[in-house]
Formats: sequence, C-alpha cells, structure tokens
Amino acid sequence: MPDIKHFDPDAALDQVVRLFWERGADVTGIADVVQATGLSRSSLYATFGGKERLQAAALRRYLERQSRPVFAALAADGRGLPAVTGFFERLVAARCTGEHARWGCLVTNTQTGPARAIPEIQQVLDAHHTELRAAMRAALETARDRGQVRPGLDPHAAAETLALLAYGVNLRSRAGAGAGDLLAGVRAVLDGFTRIEER
Repeated sequence: MPDIKHFDPDAALDQVVRLFWERGADVTGIADVVQATGLSRSSLYATFGGKERLQAAALRRYLERQSRPVFAALAADGRGLPAVTGFFERLVAARCTGEHARWGCLVTNTQTGPARAIPEIQQVLDAHHTELRAAMRAALETARDRGQVRPGLDPHAAAETLALLAYGVNLRSRAGAGAGDLLAGVRAVLDGFTRIEER
C-alpha cells in the first residue's frame, strides 16, 4: 500500500522557513522543527531528507517567495536612482519594524554560518547574490541613461557595492541597529553615485 502524506509539504516548508529565519537554522535542531510543524521525524526525513536538505529547501523557498519578487520589481522600475533608494527604504522598514523585525534575511544569515559550505546551500546563496546584483545593475544602468549618476561610474562594481550594502543592512538590523543609522549609511553611499550638477 503506498505511503500517503497526511500533511501539506508546502505549508510545512513555509513553517520551516519562518522557524529558520527567526531563530537561525544553525541553532535550530530537528526536534525544534518537529515541535513547530507538528510532524514526525520520519515524515520530515521522508519528505525533505536530512537537516542540510531541509535547510536548502527552505532557502530556495525564501529566494522564490521573498527575494525574487523584490528583485524583479527593482529591475523593472524605470526611475533609476529613486528606485534604488526606494528599495533600501523598504528594506530598512521591513528589517526594523513589522512582523519580521530584527530577523534579518534568511539568506544573509546563512552566509555567516557553517552551512554556507554545503554545496547545495552555496548554490542558493550564489543565485541570490547574482540576482540581487543584476537587479541593482539594471536600476543603475537606467539611472545612467537618465543622467542621474556621476560620469564614469562602473555599473557592475556599483551594483556589487549595493548588494554588499543590502547584506550589511540585514546584518546590522538583526543586531539591533536603528533605522535612522541604517538609512544614513545608505544615503551616504548613494550620494557618492549621484551626478553633481555644474553650477
């Protein structure tokens, strides 16, 4: 007789994402996952595999549901630098207030832990970085075409800088940094990119 799952794997994975995001996957054991989801160990292992595969699946879900829609919106925004500013303002607001305040970013949090060395997890981290940087570059190229950035600005290097800045916001907000300080840092970086009009 075939084994029939009596639970929704998608809903269970969403619970795991939330658990790993809030607490940190490295300090969350399978017993914690069992308690949070109400599933048995055997059901978890049969559906997702071990802890490493479960963490990789949670990261992929986070990238799909949390990150990619934001990246796509940024890349498609035709405003240039104001789109980048808006991205960071929303990021700081999400990291400092609301339901997920002080949780940071699941992807950024994972980059600071030992699981980052697991190939399946490293692939997700690399994909996230590549897509974040590409969205930033698209916005910067629009800004260049609109004459908003200083002459000679390298869109690729600048996009890398902004990706690193986003990771910094994620980490510092999780550590308790205030929104005002985070936004001041963001503005300082963006001011360095902005074209200064001749008087």
